[in-house]
Amino acid sequence: MITNHGLRMPKLGLGTFRMKGPECTEAVLGALARGYRHIDTAVMYGNEDAVGEALSYSSVHRADIHLTTKVWWDQLAPDAMQRSIENSLKLLQTDYVDLFMIHWPSADLNLAASLAKLVAIKEAGLARNIGVCNFPMGLFRRAVEEVQAPIAVHQFEYHVLLDQAKMVEYCQSKGIVVTAYCPLAQGRLADYPALAELGTKHGASGAQVALQWLLAQNGVAAIPKASRAESQLANFAAQTLRLHDADRAVIAGLPKDQRFVSPPFAPDWAA
Repeated sequence: MITNHGLRMPKLGLGTFRMKGPECTEAVLGALARGYRHIDTAVMYGNEDAVGEALSYSSVHRADIHLTTKVWWDQLAPDAMQRSIENSLKLLQTDYVDLFMIHWPSADLNLAASLAKLVAIKEAGLARNIGVCNFPMGLFRRAVEEVQAPIAVHQFEYHVLLDQAKMVEYCQSKGIVVTAYCPLAQGRLADYPALAELGTKHGASGAQVALQWLLAQNGVAAIPKASRAESQLANFAAQTLRLHDADRAVIAGLPKDQRFVSPPFAPDWAA
């Protein structure tokens, strides 16, 4: 459980990207029944209604669930952000989210105005905490150091095949939580025998080893997508693994330049 900024965010969450309709509702319901208490969604996923259905059906109390949603990059003007959060809350069937985030920065982002609106949404009680996703280092530093927004979480692609050490270290130095999306590199980990060997050593899979490598880091959460019960259970079980320095040395030797999420509207990652 991560408690920075008053968060109560379990390190392991359920990502819901590309889940829709009844499949999404059943996946979220199943995850909650299996012990998950951290659910991640977004306007762009088109599944907030399905997540909301699961929350309404579940016997787990809303206060015990950490719920994240995100506003899309073309809705970052203050009035549009207000409409976005209000619509999200309606679809999610809740009075508040635990974390409301800017999903991607836009090319014409008015950083100060958008962050000020995030703060206003938090102060109005519609979100318990605020954050950003996919900000390159330069923009993120401006948000934290110049605008001084109370950012609780930065969510970005992070896994054993992508070096994010500088961003992670910066977040840790500021007490900002990292949420790693695509923590299993979109299923590509099976291509690396070294991970499978580590899994065999620990009586686990290579994917479980890769997930535990993230979860063991200070202030880092991960939100693997998992619709099947077997995958949810495997990811949950990864929390009990304990890696050794020798294991981490093997992981350090893997390629670290594999970015799998970089859509046409993505920022300049080097900026």
